[in-house]
Amino acid sequence: MRDIESEAVTGEGKSINYADMLLLRFGEFMLKGKNRSRFEKTVLRHVKEIVKPYPNVELTKEFGRIYVQLNGEPAVELVEGLKNVFGIASISPVKVSPSELEGILSVSRHFLNIIAPVPGTTFKVKARRVWKGFPHGSLEMNNLVATPLLQGYPGLIVDVKSPQLEMKVEIRKEHTYIFCENIAGIGGFPLGTNGKAMLLLSGGIDSPVAGWSSMRRGLEVECVHFYSFPYTSELARQKVVDLTRVLSRYAGGIKLHLVPFTEVQTAFTGIGQDNLIITLMRRAMLRIATQLAEREGALAIVTGDSLGQVASQTLPSLNVIGRATVLPLLRPLVMMDKNDIIELSKKIGTYDLSILPYEDCCTLFVPKSPTTNPNLRIVDKIEATLPGYSELLAAAVQATETVRITPYGNELPKDVVNVQAGLQEEWF
Repeated sequence: MRDIESEAVTGEGKSINYADMLLLRFGEFMLKGKNRSRFEKTVLRHVKEIVKPYPNVELTKEFGRIYVQLNGEPAVELVEGLKNVFGIASISPVKVSPSELEGILSVSRHFLNIIAPVPGTTFKVKARRVWKGFPHGSLEMNNLVATPLLQGYPGLIVDVKSPQLEMKVEIRKEHTYIFCENIAGIGGFPLGTNGKAMLLLSGGIDSPVAGWSSMRRGLEVECVHFYSFPYTSELARQKVVDLTRVLSRYAGGIKLHLVPFTEVQTAFTGIGQDNLIITLMRRAMLRIATQLAEREGALAIVTGDSLGQVASQTLPSLNVIGRATVLPLLRPLVMMDKNDIIELSKKIGTYDLSILPYEDCCTLFVPKSPTTNPNLRIVDKIEATLPGYSELLAAAVQATETVRITPYGNELPKDVVNVQAGLQEEWF
């Protein structure tokens, strides 16, 4: 069935603000047995946050669904927010009628007038009698509703197998719901239902996509960004704040940990092992992220690694780098092509920020020929003999600044961004 708002069906692309109600359907977690109730409650809590600015909205939850009674609130605005709630598989704008035949016929005719299908559109009515006290069965209602609609719209063509326009009539005791459209949500698992992880957020294309993909699988993420002032600019840091804000649209709010990395990074430049600098640097990042994870109660680390994309993402490099932490390393993009990652970054809204030409610490001190096959024994020896290495890592953790980023506002005040480690600022 085609989207009823496509030009091929309506000719004009009608607004969905005709809706009296929005029907939200849950995603794949519906199969998860005993966890289902907890997952449903989590989605409902997130939906409540989305509809807070709309005081007339009323919510009702039942098995596998949430009903959003609009009461005059704009359907288009609400759909834009609700379709980004993890765990929502699809949304249908609904017209509501009384559960009696004349009312159903009247609302169905009105609904068809609103969506105004173009001549030649293939059409079908699919009725479902949920309330068994209704005097007409589902198959009978298909004919009772379709016949007058076809008479009023002679340009419609009946097609019961694969219609362009399928009008669904769901008859319940209190009301009957009439709808045609399924607007895709992002699905996945409700945010936070599978635990918490730390996301290494570099400012490039890959890591924000990895963060979004992790959230879609039910992970709450906290972002960790490493900056090397004065080698990296304030604009590079603000870029990461802005990327986190885009991700926060899907989460409501995300903690961002800003780690000063200059001292750690420069410690690797004078040891005569330039080809291993990237390996050493990434291992240091994992060690610092592990300490932050222990402090924040996170159980994994997420990275934007994609196998073979750069020298540090060959299999030997990933092996040596990954041994710097005891936490599980989650790499959602590891088998994805770059073009697929770019397309997903455009879809979630991070691409235009990611390509801004502000260098981060990952692009500094890059050797001409970084190793693609580092030796773990040599790397361990370098780290063991580097003067004050453990103290450098501990100092970076201690100096980490933490701020909570939300979708609201255009710029974080500096007195909010510069929050010392342990002081978690709620910024709404």
